Amino acid sequence: MTLFEHHRQSIQNLNAPLAARMRPRNFDELVGQEHLVGTEAVLRQSIESDQIPSMILWGPPGSGKTTLASLISSVTKSHFEQVSAVTSGVSDLRRIFQEARDRLGMSEQRTIFFVDEIHRFNKAQQDVILPHVEDGTVTFIGATTENPSFEIISPLLSRSRIFTTHPLAEDEIALIIERALKDSDRGLGHMNVSVDPKALTLLLAISNGDSRAALNTIELAASASEQTEKGAHCITLPVMEGALQRRALSYDKKGDQHYDTISAFIKSVRASDPDAAIYWLGRMIEAGEDSLFISRRMVILAAEDIGLADPQALTIAVAAQQAVHFIGMPEGRIPMAEAAIYLATAPKSNAAYTAINKVLEDVKTNRVDPVPLHLRNPVNSTMQKMGYGKGYQYPHQLNDHFAGQDNLPDNLKGKTYYHPSNQGYEKTVAERLNRWWGDKHNKNEERGSNKS
Repeated sequence: MTLFEHHRQSIQNLNAPLAARMRPRNFDELVGQEHLVGTEAVLRQSIESDQIPSMILWGPPGSGKTTLASLISSVTKSHFEQVSAVTSGVSDLRRIFQEARDRLGMSEQRTIFFVDEIHRFNKAQQDVILPHVEDGTVTFIGATTENPSFEIISPLLSRSRIFTTHPLAEDEIALIIERALKDSDRGLGHMNVSVDPKALTLLLAISNGDSRAALNTIELAASASEQTEKGAHCITLPVMEGALQRRALSYDKKGDQHYDTISAFIKSVRASDPDAAIYWLGRMIEAGEDSLFISRRMVILAAEDIGLADPQALTIAVAAQQAVHFIGMPEGRIPMAEAAIYLATAPKSNAAYTAINKVLEDVKTNRVDPVPLHLRNPVNSTMQKMGYGKGYQYPHQLNDHFAGQDNLPDNLKGKTYYHPSNQGYEKTVAERLNRWWGDKHNKNEERGSNKS
């Protein structure tokens, strides 16, 4: 590198965001991810011995995926190529692989190929990478915030080790901020910045384990803070609130956050925890989740997990869905909240859900006998001669409006699918069935399993 190029790079580095300037230059400066880069960790040892496997780094934003790749580039003797799936195409990939093949042939130097945001590559683009990983032309490293099982093609996934990065803890974010405030070369040390404890507490909570967001927010807040007569800057709580503006929740409506949060909501309602239920509902609303998706899930919840323990639950859930569809958001949050609390506080039973599942299993696996003759409707004389409707007892002409006839096919006579619980209204249902049919419906047979 010439003196001019070094000077130009220095200027570019000074103009880069604080998070980019403060990127760790070695493992000693790296904060967090001890399970990956601790002195005894397998990944750390493989990096330091320059025996790097193809891998996928999976974790939330700001947890250190790109930093790990940067450290690998500084340690390895291999040539390091980095692309972003957001800006690169197939032609770029083919050029890199041709150069890697030439490099390997002429100087026996390996190439490490790092793809940031690998989930942004479609299947065809990922297919281009696969053969060059298979034949050893490149060692592949991909970084993604999305679940690799869903976003990475299976052949590429099977040839890579998955390393998961975790969100940074608040004390780790605080350490990173402290270093940035003291560093005069790359950080904000030349500005003599101090942070009010309340402002720091707010930042640590809002950054949500994302070091990049925390550092860039500190930089913005420092530039917005007033300079004292002594040339110092103090980031107060109002300044920090202004820099943060609004918390942007980590939430992908087609990814893990979508499924994990709706699962948390469903299981909180099932657990009869109204506080947790309304919290997860609020998380989804704030993140911009489809309100009709949420309300449809509540309709399913009402039938599956509450059922006849409180038949009104399904009515409430359907009413909430109709209300949301009718009035839209943000007002739709109100009937959704009412329905969520009602469902969470209602008695629970999955007896109806279990019953239909058992029926479907029998229909799929058992012999399907014809409808018993007494249940068939004799619409003409031929059917009457064949015995259609013969022996059928009309319940409304009998005492208690109950006949007690067998109504299942011959191979299933005596089989019971519905076993009411002793919860809420279903306890009354159980007593009525016991009066009519004896105790066959009160057997505590297999209860439905909880599903997400």
